[in-house]
Amino acid sequence: HPYARSGYFRHAIGVPRGLFPEKWLHVSDRYEIAEIRDLENKPLEPGVVVPMTWAHNGKPLGSKYAYVVGLEKGFSDRFLEYSEKKGVIELYRNLLSENEGYLLDSDAFKAYKPGTLVNTTSEADKEMEFFAHRYKSAKYKFNMHFVAAWDEQARKDLLKALGDAGMDIAIKGLGERFGYDNMTCFHSSYMGVTHCDKSLMHSDIYATNDKSWNIVFPLITIEGTEPELDVMSEDLNTIVGVHYLKDVAYAMGDFGYHKTRMIAYYDPDDDSVDHGDMAANGIPIRVVFGAYCSQIDETNAAVIRHIYDGDDPAPFADQFKDLPMKEVHWDKATGTSTLANPGGTGY
Repeated sequence: HPYARSGYFRHAIGVPRGLFPEKWLHVSDRYEIAEIRDLENKPLEPGVVVPMTWAHNGKPLGSKYAYVVGLEKGFSDRFLEYSEKKGVIELYRNLLSENEGYLLDSDAFKAYKPGTLVNTTSEADKEMEFFAHRYKSAKYKFNMHFVAAWDEQARKDLLKALGDAGMDIAIKGLGERFGYDNMTCFHSSYMGVTHCDKSLMHSDIYATNDKSWNIVFPLITIEGTEPELDVMSEDLNTIVGVHYLKDVAYAMGDFGYHKTRMIAYYDPDDDSVDHGDMAANGIPIRVVFGAYCSQIDETNAAVIRHIYDGDDPAPFADQFKDLPMKEVHWDKATGTSTLANPGGTGY
């Protein structure tokens, strides 16, 4: 072949200027979300809700379901402080280390009193119960644990803490952006994990007439790691990885497909690790929090109850018994309903 002979050099072939758009030369083949790549220099204002858009062309990832929500500065740290004080983070260290009494079977759940694990709570706090659910770890090859309120005291305390940290402005922002009359946060839970070899692309919220959101924000992340969350575009052709960021929430609406990305911070079954040393210095864990908030009315109440009463334990399913909802956390008419002081008749 003539190109194979020794010393052969092929000259570059040029094309006339203007034959193709100049910007083609400066487009990365890496997909990025425009709203979150420079938040250090261009932070979102609290309560501002913007769609995730591709950095390379400015088009939305999905026309309805993938949004970024600005939170108040210090929000993540304030809610983390609450979670540490109530013993939830210490509960996670036990669950994810698989310490005695905290090793759950795949898809099993158990109620705990995390306030008994720390010395910073009151006697009342020590009585609050939270359930831990090890979600289908055998099927999906990860150690994701959900932790959520099990009794009414814990449920109210959690919602008040969200409000005190500054979550109300995010709910108001979503409500105003999409023209809702009111919103109720009917379920919220922590999500903690240390390793993931396989997870499921899924949608938490679906078929609610575009009136529901899973609002997710980070509490503890591992610095210097790859993106933690995979988000699928609406056309189902592209998956992009995003980092969880302090004081920023991701809002996933109806049919907002996403999944936990593969990670390997710590695996209790990895024999190459010095587990004693790791435990002494604290295992690396990731903990995020998600709140399911909706305008719940006659068009979607049955579906939303089904979503709530799905894979996880559902201790507060009675909240869907009658309409209108007995507890409202934002309302357009008066603006007085909050997470700490809900409107409605009371649940």
